[in-house]
Amino acid sequence: MKRLVLLVDDDQAVREALGQTLELAEFDAITAGSFVEAKDQIGPDFEGVIVSDIRMPGRDGFHLLHYALGQDADLPVILLTGEGDIPMAVRAMTEGAFGFLEKPCSAADLIAVIERALKTRGHVLENRALKAQLETGDPAARMLFGHSAKAEALRARVRAAAQMGTEVLVNGAPGSGVSKVAEVIHLSSARAKAPFEKRAAAGLGRDELARVWEACEGGTVFLDDIGALPVDTQVALIDALDRGGAVLIGGSTSDLTGAVAEGRFSAELYYRLEVCEMRIPSLAERPEDIPVLFRHYVAQAAEQAGITPPEITPDHLAGLMAQDWPGNARSLMSAAMRFVLGMPEELSKGQGLGLAEQMAQVERSLLAAALGLHNGKAAEAAKALKLPRKTFYDKLSKYGLKPEAFRREG
Repeated sequence: MKRLVLLVDDDQAVREALGQTLELAEFDAITAGSFVEAKDQIGPDFEGVIVSDIRMPGRDGFHLLHYALGQDADLPVILLTGEGDIPMAVRAMTEGAFGFLEKPCSAADLIAVIERALKTRGHVLENRALKAQLETGDPAARMLFGHSAKAEALRARVRAAAQMGTEVLVNGAPGSGVSKVAEVIHLSSARAKAPFEKRAAAGLGRDELARVWEACEGGTVFLDDIGALPVDTQVALIDALDRGGAVLIGGSTSDLTGAVAEGRFSAELYYRLEVCEMRIPSLAERPEDIPVLFRHYVAQAAEQAGITPPEITPDHLAGLMAQDWPGNARSLMSAAMRFVLGMPEELSKGQGLGLAEQMAQVERSLLAAALGLHNGKAAEAAKALKLPRKTFYDKLSKYGLKPEAFRREG
């Protein structure tokens, strides 16, 4: 997210001084001398926060506050005044200001409240984007997460492949979600309501292929790791493609050109698939998508375990973005589950702990998972773990776990 601050103050000297303070703190400052001058910047799509003086000629800071919240109720507005008192501060906060500071305020205090406001704004905008993806009728937007240019390009290729209605080859590193992309192509196509069948290509015989192909009349057959399809079955697959009836999507985590050159994969079959080939970018190529994906996976894992999602700090996200993630989305999903259950993020973190400490972490995560799965019902969780009730409660007390924290309504 941009570190964008709209600074509004009618005093030019103060405005310039505060603007310089913001720039030194690496904020992108937009300055304005009045509400009228600032008005055009304010709207639901504004990615930053607003810092405004209260006492200004004409439209004052409270008018700006009401206008901003009318445009977007979640837009953080921080009010400043050189004549502040307790009633004015109370009014500012009760009328929806994110913060209130009296001038002259220290640079540290101003920067601290702006940082908090930007963090809040970032979460709001990200949640809106995710909600929009979930609510749209576009499966690519709903199921393929990420804000990066590479993520958007992948969604565009998926939509184009779905409209073409031809055979597709989906390439991606292990764990990148090849089968998911294949499913999204199917759901985005005119065949969305027809059958979609997934099969592992390795060991798939002619007879099984024929059954799957017939069952998918009008739909899509997805063959995972298509390069491992037996040579005899490759011939049968070409015949099936000639007959029509279903559309083929092949998935691969390796370059098939080598297999074609070595005679292990049919050149005819490859060139049919190559007509529409797409590659899933790895997480290492789009680290800016990691926070979006991680928050999504944490929410999923917490819902499955019946646990309130833990807070994800900026430092934690920065640490995730600094990793290469050779296992891609699959390993990030596992990391999210460990995060929700309180387990170490990665093996290297556990290596600095003694055996007893590592075992304690695992024990705590198992207790939490049992409570989540049984809706906070301690007796059922204890029974599932085959523990005497007293022992179970002793362990809960040891780790500070409370059954009521895991209960869900309904």
